[in-house]
Amino acid sequence: MTIVELSPRMLRRRCIAMLALLPAVVQATPPPRPTGQKLKIGATLHPYYSFVANIVGDRAEVIPLIAGDANPHSYQPQPDDIARATKLDVLVVNGIGHDEWAFEIVKAAGRKETLPLIHANASVALIPIGGDPNGAKVVNPHTFVSTTAAIQQVFEITRRLGELDPDNAAAYRRNALAYAGRIRELRAQFMNRFAGMDLSSFRCATTHAGYDYLMQEFGLFVSAVIEPRHGVAPTARQLAGTIEAIKKADVRVLFAEKYFSSGLAKPIEEATGVKVFALSHISGGPYTADRFEVEMRENLETLAAAVDYSRK
Repeated sequence: MTIVELSPRMLRRRCIAMLALLPAVVQATPPPRPTGQKLKIGATLHPYYSFVANIVGDRAEVIPLIAGDANPHSYQPQPDDIARATKLDVLVVNGIGHDEWAFEIVKAAGRKETLPLIHANASVALIPIGGDPNGAKVVNPHTFVSTTAAIQQVFEITRRLGELDPDNAAAYRRNALAYAGRIRELRAQFMNRFAGMDLSSFRCATTHAGYDYLMQEFGLFVSAVIEPRHGVAPTARQLAGTIEAIKKADVRVLFAEKYFSSGLAKPIEEATGVKVFALSHISGGPYTADRFEVEMRENLETLAAAVDYSRK
């Protein structure tokens, strides 16, 4: 038997020919919509509601998948969520650890094969959780607590919506450019405030690993994650352990989530001498088009105040 050596070019051609014989990958596609009916776009998290609402304007309907006052970190799907999922044309998801319950809802609604999912983070450069006490390289899913990663997600969502709704694709792109411009302007304002500051000695701890994307935008890093469990009030024993961990971390600033840690600030400050600053995960309250911009501005003001405090 004669053995024939194939050149790299011939190998590539053979591979391409073989791939052409494989069955095409079937992607979920929404059922046909009646002419003139607006696209129904679901959103799993508050920031995604804001992103989509600004992208589509009045050309599509944006539907939150779960109630605004639900805690997305420990959420259990409800019958109303499943009912909403049956009516959607597409669903925007985080898809990297912050809304795993959404996939349960889609499956329970019988839409696993028919509901297109837009993975907002498809084009985002992901980073591991900073300061994880276990040293594990776990992907940080909080890409929406950021301006740079938020803009990347806005454009990814816009691209995918344009594919699903080509008649409105041009309008979506125009709206996305205007929205991204406002987010860039917000970031630039605070970049100017941080310019010239010596941030090399800034050390902070957080009660949850939700701020790494925000910190890296301004050259800041999290020294320690004190209590990675989120949305769960600590017991007296856990609080004592948290206080001890803060002392060991040798930090002057602690960032806590504003919706779940309001009662912890005073005892922690009294016991450790650190200053507690509250940041938002943008994960609770009413769903509004301006929620991301409003709460990100508050977060950036808080970050600037914390940096000023640490330099005194």
